Amino acid sequence: MSGSLLDAGAVIGCPHGGRATPATTPSGRLRIAGAAVATTAHTYVVAGCPHTVDGVPSPCVSVRWTATETGVTADGAAVLLDTSAAQCVSAALVPQGAPVVQAVQRKVTVR
Repeated sequence: MSGSLLDAGAVIGCPHGGRATPATTPSGRLRIAGAAVATTAHTYVVAGCPHTVDGVPSPCVSVRWTATETGVTADGAAVLLDTSAAQCVSAALVPQGAPVVQAVQRKVTVR
C-alpha cells in the first residue's frame, strides 16, 4: 500500500461536506513538520454534515479507520495514509461513505 502519511493537521471531510477533525489532539513521538502522525488509534469526529435520508437528518458524526497492514506503526498503532480505508458513519453507526482527504503538499525548507 502506498500513500502519504497523514498528520494531525490533515484536512479530512465527509462525502457530504462535513469537516472531520481529531477528537483529541494527536500526540506522539513521530512527527511531520512538528505535527503528530495520525494513527488508527486516533478518533475523528465530523461536524457540519448536512446529509439526510428521506428528509430526515442523518449526518456523519465520526470516521472509522480500517487497520492497515503497511507494517509501519507509530506508538504501537498503524499509521494513517491518505489512501487508508475508512468510512464515515452516522450516530446509528450506519456507513455513509468514504472520507475525503485533501491532498497536501509538504513544504520543504532548505537551510
